This record gives sequence, C-alpha cells and structure tokens, in this order.
Amino acid sequence: MTTFEIRSGVDLHDVQGNIIKGYGRYGFPVARYVTYRINAAVAGRTFIKLLVPMLTTSVPWSESGVVEEGTKQPPSTTNVALTYEGLRRLGVPERSLLSFPDEFVMGMRARASILGDVGASAPKNWDPVWQTEDGQQPVHLLVTINAESSDALAQRYEEVGLAARAANDVAGDSAGVQQLAGHRSAGGADAAFQDGAALRDEHGTPGPKEHFGYTDGISDPYYKDSGSRSSNVIGGGKRLRDSSPATDAGWAPLATGELLLGHTDEALEYPAAPVPSTLSKNGTYLVYRKLHQNVATFDRYAASEAAKLSMEENLFRAKLVGRWPNGAPLASFPTEAEANAFNAKLEQAKADRFDETATPTQRAAATERHLELKEQQSGFDYREDIAGESCPVGAHSRRANPRGSLEFGQDHAFSTPGALVNRRRIARRGLPYGDSSDRSVDNGDHGIIFMAIGASINRQFEFVQQQWMNFGNDFRLGNDQDALLASWPDEDIDPLRARMTFEVDPDGMEVPKICTGIPQFVETRGGDYFFVPSLTALSAIARGAVDPT
Repeated sequence: MTTFEIRSGVDLHDVQGNIIKGYGRYGFPVARYVTYRINAAVAGRTFIKLLVPMLTTSVPWSESGVVEEGTKQPPSTTNVALTYEGLRRLGVPERSLLSFPDEFVMGMRARASILGDVGASAPKNWDPVWQTEDGQQPVHLLVTINAESSDALAQRYEEVGLAARAANDVAGDSAGVQQLAGHRSAGGADAAFQDGAALRDEHGTPGPKEHFGYTDGISDPYYKDSGSRSSNVIGGGKRLRDSSPATDAGWAPLATGELLLGHTDEALEYPAAPVPSTLSKNGTYLVYRKLHQNVATFDRYAASEAAKLSMEENLFRAKLVGRWPNGAPLASFPTEAEANAFNAKLEQAKADRFDETATPTQRAAATERHLELKEQQSGFDYREDIAGESCPVGAHSRRANPRGSLEFGQDHAFSTPGALVNRRRIARRGLPYGDSSDRSVDNGDHGIIFMAIGASINRQFEFVQQQWMNFGNDFRLGNDQDALLASWPDEDIDPLRARMTFEVDPDGMEVPKICTGIPQFVETRGGDYFFVPSLTALSAIARGAVDPT
C-alpha cells in the first residue's frame, strides 16, 4: 500500500490546506482563530491580497524518501474563510451572492432553532464577538493559524496583524479592516482572539484527548484525489462489497465532490455551487462552533447514574459515547479489558513502524499489523450489533456515523454498505481550548473549537445535527436527543424526555437500562458558517474581478 497519492486529479496548489489536512496530526498542537469585520471594501480586498501569499495549500508536505513532490512543512499554517456578509462587503457581485445556498446566506445564528441551539446554547448567550446589533453577521472574515509552537503561532499572528494594518494604510481608513475582540476567555475576559491547543498528558505531550477524556479525531473522512495518506482510506473511505477495484482491505475513497465544489459527489453529480465556477471550484464550506464543556456536570452525572444502573462508571461513559476513552470502539470491544488490550497492540505496532533498530522487513510487517489494527479501530461497522447490545443505538459516535446500521441488517439493500451515510460525512477540524484541570466546576473556560468542512452545509452538517443529534427517529428512538450534545430549553424539561436507552440482547431476558434526567453537557458559545475559497477565487476577490456573467 502506497503512502501518498501524489498524482492528484485536484489542483492541490489551489485548495486551502485546512480543507485536506487535519493540522493536529502533523505536529501543530496550538492554534489561533482571529475574527475581522470589513468596514471598507478597498481595505478588505487589500487585506485578502496580502494574505494570499501567506496561505497554506493542500500540497503534501515532503517526507524524506517517501514523497517525490511536495513542499517543506512550515512552522505555522494560515488559512482564511468568509461569511456571506463578508463576501458582500468585499464587493462580490449580487448575482454571485444570490447563488449561494440559503443556509449560508442566513448564517448560523438564524439557524439556531434548526441546530438545537436553545436554552444555555441560545445565541443570546454566545460570546460577545458573535453578538450583533444591526441584524447582520458580526464576523466577516476568519483567519485560522495552526503552529508547531507558541512562538511560531505568535509570529504568524503578528504578521497577519501587520497585513491588516497595511491594508488600512492603503485604503486610508484605520478601521477599514477591524479585528474583533469579544472571545470569552478565562475569568470572563473578552480576548482579542480565540486560542486552541491540544490537551497534554501527564508527561506534557500533546495528544488527541478532549476535556471529557475521550480520544477525538478518529475516522476522519478520506476523499478521492486528496493527496493524503492512502492508508487513511481504511475507515475514512467507503467499504465496498467487491474489493477488487479498491484497496486490498476493500475500501475506496469518498467522491471528491463531498468535500470540494466543482467535482462530482457520491451521487455522480456536481454539488450546487455559486457562480461563476472560478469563484466556487476547489472551495468549500466551513462550520465554526465554539462548544463549552461542562466537565463537572458530566463527571457527576456519570458517577451517579452508573451507580443507579449498577454499572461500572467507565462502561457507562463508553455507552454514552460509543467508544472507550482510548478510542477502541465499544461495538468491537465490549469490555474495558478487551479495549485496553487492543490499544496496547495498536500503540506497539505504531512504535514498531518507526523502530530504527528494526530491519526493513520487520518495519514492513509492523506497518501491516498497524493497518490491520487500524481497520479494527476505524473500519468497523455495526452489522453484528444492529440492536445495540454492545454499543447503544443512540451512542454519540454511532449517531454521528451510523456506519451502515441504518440499513438494519438488509445486506441486499445497497451495493456499497453505508451508502446512506456516505452523503452525510464531514471532515472535522479544530482543537480543544482552555484548562479543565479543576473538574469541580463548570464555569471555567474549557471546551472545543469544532469545525466541520463539506460541500453542503445543509446536506451534511445540518442534517447530522438536526436529524441524527436532535432527533432519534432514524434510529427508531423517537425524539430522544444525543445525550452528549443535547440542549434543553430554559423551562424545566421532563426528565423522562432527557433520556437515553442502553439496549440489551433482544433474544434475552435482560431489561434495557434507561438513563433519565440527562443534564446539558455541552453549550454552544458562538460560531457561524463560512465559505473557504480557493486561492484562485481569493485572488479574484482581492482584485474585485469576480464576474458571474
């Protein structure tokens, strides 16, 4: 199995890097999200022009002895995205603006009821930077910076700031491009930016955990012509019944058009895109959400409810999420001992792949072992657990990616298992933020910056959020919400509605366990919908040269 797909059908030089690359996996443990308001079109377009040379593309970074084409990995990355109001203020023609989809035009704030952002998650409770007095989107431009160190992060942040000031000087308007403060931080202060950082273990090493203690970022989608590691197709692509046209593992990439505009998707169609094609091709949409995590509430509820149901607490937590904290899927490893044994094998295989004392043959064998274990971690499905005996049907990770279980065991239903789900896959980006070392309180500054990337906000992110997270009908769970992400209205909620069922063997005599009175574990603190243009499109926007005729 090859390591990279280099000869891509997509011009990766034209695609912004955060679309293809999950930077955290490349050794960038810190990030900064900077928001701007565009008050003058000339300043805004000049700012874009100055940013373009700084932007990171999707071209693979070179690795000695592996990649023939590529660029050197930089100490920091920079990418830019725009809201609908940002595009309008930059002077994008009205015909082009009218061709964007309704959900993007409306923005996240106006879609709150669809997304379930009620109660503590309602827009009135969002960070000040996301509040508005004129009814328009308050944030027009988002700059995302990821870096290998705090120093590299600070340096690139300063360079972006210099570009903004230079753009204002050119326009003769000191507020032409205005950096927006108002990001809630520790102690309630309104920071000038939102920082994110991978959580560190007891040795100070950054890792994939989030504040509730689970391994995050497993099974990110893998798309055709993405130029990323071909082994990521396992679990990230789509499983085929006939493996002959795909990899030996029977996987094939998802269609490029599920991620990028201007390319065919899983329906063999081009996703709806704004005009002209030079504006939309190789671009996509980004959903930015700041999610606060109530760690004290989560810990207290897990302990008390596990005791009430006579379950081990770690098993109870795994049932809520669908995976053990180390990432092992509950459907494949129903006991903690099995999960730990599997994880030990996986970590050993990772280490053996890079053992400099091993022979090439030994390293190759370790690579094969690692791929086999990776398939168990990422490439599993629920065909042997349709009823949810091991992994509850309503578990968070199962609702986010049902992995063919919506076919309910009908093997003849589709030539590609999980075809219903493949149209809903989204690339996830972002990092945790804040410090949750004091787990006795909820009001600290800790959570996750969640970013979803896909060619259709409505068909992908909004569908998953509304239909699979906020309702349970597709899973035969009525109106039961996802326990981890559920938001409750301000008024008292019926504790029997705030519930989750742990199914059991349908042929056995055991009674299902039902969790009730589930509190709110996650609160939305702000966000919006952004368009991530290609470098070609950004250059046209900077010149005021977008022509939809």
